[in-house]
Formats: sequence, C-alpha cells, structure tokens
Amino acid sequence: MTIASRFQPRPEGALRLTLDGAPLTAHPGDSLAAAILCHSGEASRTTGRDSPRTAFCMMGVCFECLVEVDGLPNVQACMTEVRDGMAVRRQMGLRKLGAADV
Repeated sequence: MTIASRFQPRPEGALRLTLDGAPLTAHPGDSLAAAILCHSGEASRTTGRDSPRTAFCMMGVCFECLVEVDGLPNVQACMTEVRDGMAVRRQMGLRKLGAADV
C-alpha cells in the first residue's frame, strides 16, 4: 500500500460562497469550519469582550465556530456542509438568543 492510497482524492470542482462579502471557494463535502480555516485561519467570531474564537473541537461540542449563514445566526460551522452560493458572516460580540432576535 502506498502512502497516497490512504487518502481519498478531493472531489472535482469547487463551490463558491462568500465570507463577510469576500469570495471563498471550497470543495463538496467540506465543513464550513474547514473552509473558513483553509481560507484565512482567522477567527470565525468574537466574544462579548472581543476575544477571537474559531473552530476548536470540529465535532459540534464547543460552539466556538458559530457563524451566520444566509441570515441565520448561531450556526455551528463545523457541523454544516458547504453548499454553492452560501453567504456566511462572522459573528461579532455576544450571540443573540430567542425567536425575536432571529
């Protein structure tokens, strides 16, 4: 067995989405958190005290990767698969809770 055979090949084609209005490309099957980390490595949100946060556990436990997707806040980027045309925004400050805040 060769080393290369241990890894699955990347799917052909790229998906186009935006992050804070800037173009971003990802591959089908990527998580949104992985796409953001590959794009810039910058924080995906900040806390109420402006402390930067980004994906940590990559399995939906820590909630450090919360972003806004297509206008919907508090989406876990690590649990969301990218799709063509997504509009993603970083969440800055405290997250909003409740139906009235959506």
